[in-house]
Amino acid sequence: MNAFDELAGDFSKLPGIGKKSAIRMVNWLLKQDSAYVKRFAQNMNELHDKIKPCSICGNWTEKDPCPICSDPLRVANQLCVVEQPQDVSTIEAYGEYKGMYQVLGGLIKPLEGVGPSQLAIPQLLKRIKEGQITEVIIATNPTVEGDTTALYLNKAISELNLPSLPKVTRLATGIPVGGDLEYIDKRTLSLSFRGRSEI
Repeated sequence: MNAFDELAGDFSKLPGIGKKSAIRMVNWLLKQDSAYVKRFAQNMNELHDKIKPCSICGNWTEKDPCPICSDPLRVANQLCVVEQPQDVSTIEAYGEYKGMYQVLGGLIKPLEGVGPSQLAIPQLLKRIKEGQITEVIIATNPTVEGDTTALYLNKAISELNLPSLPKVTRLATGIPVGGDLEYIDKRTLSLSFRGRSEI
């Protein structure tokens, strides 16, 4: 296997990139000047060294805590629970939600061996126990796994021994069943936030 095939193979492992797209990408890179390709390779090489999960919310960041957790203007008593860091970017892009986040790092998937202990659920419950949170918005995707995770979180929060429990809400069903937050348009996402309901 030569360098071309090896790189095309690496690109084809990226989400949404097939073999033909990977070959096109390698061909495109070969046509670029070497300074660009070196910078591209350097950025890829430094990715894991520079970008880490935020110690508070789990979102990707270069600075810990992340800019959202560090922002004193954010609504500190509202916590939006999402599956992955890219969901934070999706919600932030529409600019309406001003609260905090908790990235779970996945969903409960018993058939794949992913249980609550593999997710950031203890961190979420710890943040709620600290007493500032008055609302937890569960923004998992409306899939079987997303619903299972939402129900588990609701039960875990309701069992906390606290004088006052936060309200637990779920994004409204403006998001289609089986849909993915990453591909939802801003208007639908906005209506989903406004129409969220208690679970």
